[in-house]
Amino acid sequence: MPNIPSISVQISVLPDNPGVYQFYDEKGKILYVGKAKNLKKRVSSYFNKKQEYGKTRVLIKKIRSVRHIVVPTESDALLLENNLIKKFQPRYNVLLRDDKSYPWICIKNELFPRIFMTRNVIKDGSEYFGPYTSVKTVKTLLELIKNVHPLRTCKHKLTKEKIEAGKFKFSLEYHLGFCQGACQGLINEEDYKERIDKVKEIIKGNFKSSLIYFKQQMQALADDMEFEKAQHVKEKIEILENYQAKSTIVNPKINNVDVFTIISDETHAYVNFLQLAHGSIIRSHTLEMKKKLKETDEELLPLAITEIRQRFASQSKEIYLPFPVAVEEGLKITLPKLGDKKRILELSERNARFYRQDRFKQIKITDPDRHTKRIMAQMKADLRLSEEPTHIECFDNSNIQGSNPVAACVVFKNGKPSKKDYRHFNIKTVEGPDDFASMEEVVYRRYRRLLDEDESLPQLIVIDGGKGQLSSALKSLDALELRGKIAIIGIAKRLEEIYFPEDPIPLYLDKKSESLKIIQQLRNEAHRFGITHHRNKRSKAAIDSELENIEGIGKKTAEQLLQQFKSVKRIREATIESLAESIGMVKAKKIYKSFH
Repeated sequence: MPNIPSISVQISVLPDNPGVYQFYDEKGKILYVGKAKNLKKRVSSYFNKKQEYGKTRVLIKKIRSVRHIVVPTESDALLLENNLIKKFQPRYNVLLRDDKSYPWICIKNELFPRIFMTRNVIKDGSEYFGPYTSVKTVKTLLELIKNVHPLRTCKHKLTKEKIEAGKFKFSLEYHLGFCQGACQGLINEEDYKERIDKVKEIIKGNFKSSLIYFKQQMQALADDMEFEKAQHVKEKIEILENYQAKSTIVNPKINNVDVFTIISDETHAYVNFLQLAHGSIIRSHTLEMKKKLKETDEELLPLAITEIRQRFASQSKEIYLPFPVAVEEGLKITLPKLGDKKRILELSERNARFYRQDRFKQIKITDPDRHTKRIMAQMKADLRLSEEPTHIECFDNSNIQGSNPVAACVVFKNGKPSKKDYRHFNIKTVEGPDDFASMEEVVYRRYRRLLDEDESLPQLIVIDGGKGQLSSALKSLDALELRGKIAIIGIAKRLEEIYFPEDPIPLYLDKKSESLKIIQQLRNEAHRFGITHHRNKRSKAAIDSELENIEGIGKKTAEQLLQQFKSVKRIREATIESLAESIGMVKAKKIYKSFH
C-alpha cells in the first residue's frame, strides 16, 4: 500500500460522526472492524493511551491504514459492523459461528401446501419459519400439527385438472386419518387454507385460535349427539393444551419479546437468546463468541443481539436485557428488576451457564490444550497474577501433638497433579508442634535446593493456612531473595478465604469458581500426601519401638527382622528356627519368648 500517510494524519481527518472503522496492515489485509458513536474519538483512543492487553498492543503495531464508513446512526453502525465481520472475518475480531446447518419449517408454495422440515431455503414463494436450533423441536412441532391439523404429505404435483380427472389414489396417511384427501377433492382450497393459517399461528406460538375453533367444533358435535366425533376433537384440544402447558413459562401476557443475557470468561463469551410469544418460549439459542482483544460484555452484547436477530429473522419490537446497550432504532429495551420478567431473564442466564458448562466438558475431552489455557488464564485473572500459573506448589504441615512432625509439597503443572515432583519433608530444626516455624523451614529447604540445582521455580506457591503460615513462608522467600519473583497466597479452611502478602483483607472467590477448585484440589492433595507420610512414619516408629523394647534387641536387629519378615505380625508368628536363620538362635529365643 504505497504512499500511505502516517496514522496520526489519517486519524486527524476522521469525522466526529457515527460509523464503522477498519484497520489494515502493510499488505492491505484487514485486521479489525469496529463501530463507533464518534469515529475520531474511538480510533484515537487506540493510540492515545497505553493498552493493557497484549493482543491489542500487537494489533496497534501492525496497523498501517485506517478506513471508515460513515452511517446515519449508531444502530446502523452496529448492523454494518456485524455484516463486515461475517464477510471478512478479520483476525482480531470475535468469531461468530455460521448458521447454515440449522433446520427450518417450510410451507410449500403449491396447491394444497405441504409442511415439512428442510435445511435449504429456496426462494420459490414458499414460507419458511426458523431457523430452529434443535431438530427435536421441529419434529415435535410437526408431530403436533399432524395430530391436530392433518395436511397432505404426498409429493404429487396436484392441479385442479388432475384432481377432477381422478389421476390420484388415496395414500396410507388418508386411511390412518392423517390426510383429508385433497388429491380426491375431499377438501376445498378455502378450508385447507384455513387449516394452514391455524398451523402458522401454532408455529408462532399462538394456540388461541386453534383452541377456540376446536372447542366450538366439539360443542357443535356434542349438540348434534355425535359424541364419537366430539371425543376425537376433544383429544386434539388435550394435545394442544398439553403442549402449551409444557412451553408456557410464567406469564401468557408476555408476547413477541426477545430476551438476551451474556456470561463470559477470559477467552470466550456466551450470549443466550430466548424468543417469547404468547407467554411461551418458541426458540432458545446460545451464541459462543471467541474474544480477540479482551472485549467487555458491554461491547459484545450489541454485536450478538444484531447477529442473532438477523440469523433468526426476529421481528420482536421489545427486548429484555441485563444492562443497557445501544441497539437498532425502534426497539424497546426493558431491564427487568423483579417479577415474571426478571425470572425470564434469570432463566436465560441459566441457559447460558449450562451451555458454557457443556462446552467446557466437551473441550476437556476434545481439546485439552484449550481447556488448560482457559483455566490458567482464569487463575491469572482471579488471583491478580502477572503470569499464568502453569507450575504451582502447595505446602502443608502434619503432626499429632508434636510427634513425628512432617510436611508435604505437592506440585501441579498445567492444572494437573505432577506426582513425580511431590516431596516429603521431615522437620529437623523445630521442637514441638510449631506450624509457623515448620512452614518456614520447609519452604526455605525446598527453594534453597531448587536454586542450588538450577531447577525451574513455580509461578505460584499456595500455603495451607491463614496469615500466620503465609508470613512464615514469606520469611523464607525473603531470606532467599525470592520475594516478588514468585507469587504466594494462603488459603484458610474456615471460609476458604485467600490471603495475599501484606493485604489484611482476604479474597473470597465464587464457590463454583474453577480457580478456587484448583486451589482446593492442591490443598486437599497436600493434606492427603502429608497425612499418609505421617501415618507411615508413626507406624514405623511404633514397630521399631515394640521390637527394641525386647531386652537384648537393638535397632539394627529390629531393622534386619523387618526387612526379612515385613511386619511385626509375621515376626510374632514365625518359628524359632526361621528367626534364628536371620539373627541367630540366642536373639531368636529372646524374641520368641517375648511374644509367646
